[in-house]
Amino acid sequence: MRRSTMIDEGKLNIFIGQMLGDLGGASSVAMVRLGGSLGLYETLHAKGPMTCAQLAKAAKVHERYLREWLSHQAASNYLAYDAKTDTFSLPPEQAMVFVNQESPVYMMGGFDLMTALLDNQPKVQAAFKSGQGVAWGDQTGCMFCAVARFFRPGYQNFLVQQWLPALDGVVEKLERGAKVADVGCGHGWSTVLMAKAFPKSTFIGYDFHPSSIEDARAHAKEHGVSANTRFEVGLAKDYPGKDFDLVTCFDCLHDMGDPAGASGHIRQSLKPDGSWMIVEPMAGDTLEQNLNPVGRLYYAGSTMICLPTSLAQEVGAGLGAQAGEKRLRETIMSGGFRSVRRATETPFNMILEARP
Repeated sequence: MRRSTMIDEGKLNIFIGQMLGDLGGASSVAMVRLGGSLGLYETLHAKGPMTCAQLAKAAKVHERYLREWLSHQAASNYLAYDAKTDTFSLPPEQAMVFVNQESPVYMMGGFDLMTALLDNQPKVQAAFKSGQGVAWGDQTGCMFCAVARFFRPGYQNFLVQQWLPALDGVVEKLERGAKVADVGCGHGWSTVLMAKAFPKSTFIGYDFHPSSIEDARAHAKEHGVSANTRFEVGLAKDYPGKDFDLVTCFDCLHDMGDPAGASGHIRQSLKPDGSWMIVEPMAGDTLEQNLNPVGRLYYAGSTMICLPTSLAQEVGAGLGAQAGEKRLRETIMSGGFRSVRRATETPFNMILEARP
């Protein structure tokens, strides 16, 4: 017999309000990507307040379509609207998110990533039934491009300026000339940034995805660091090379099928006085610590990308993007490291330093 449940109208109305906000945010993914692809944000940023007709002419788009898009952007508080002059403008704060690619809060990659999550749904949905994984190379759409674009602003603004200096004696080694392995380098942005900052050091980027390695080589050439970088296809637990002064893993340890095996191999590849820097998504050790906006995004990414990637590999540890420091520390220590500490952090990342 079905039980009757009393509905709290106040709670229901609050939840409906939340759903309206969530659906509005979801609808904005396509709208923001349109604005980025068509150069609408950039044009407004460069030219200042404009009417719909003026922006349509400047951006070379159809005015009627643009009117609808501008109205949505104003309703979303992404653009400012002046009813007296019928003009739209991009406030400087919003420009930090939509236009300035050097900004630490540039989020256009995040909108690309949300599209990739949706495209990935059919494969992950099948995996929910089978329990199998979805290999990184089989992910739908340009997942690799979206992930690289999403993480790049953080690396651009924090890697050289804050994260490396937080490690024990590492910057001094890099300035003198060190040997570095960037494991799980993806499109190589982290490798390129380090190579630019420390031209006397040598950087080798390893990734198990051949297409990403090709893109990484192109980025190194484009940014003029081919002389002190090279990129090779390799797994985290068997890449070639030894006597590294520094090994880095950026937002990838939790994606690995055998992170403990990777830890053991990284330990063997380091010099006795070497360091391993592990950058991982910010997370507490319990679910209740992660019930917040950052955890919400990371759990979605973990469900649709990270967990399927790990389960598709050998061992299939399935740490997940919100593994937390305790579990990460245990995984790292299992490889033979004697110490692990949290060197620094941002609202989105924890930076761990492991020593042999």
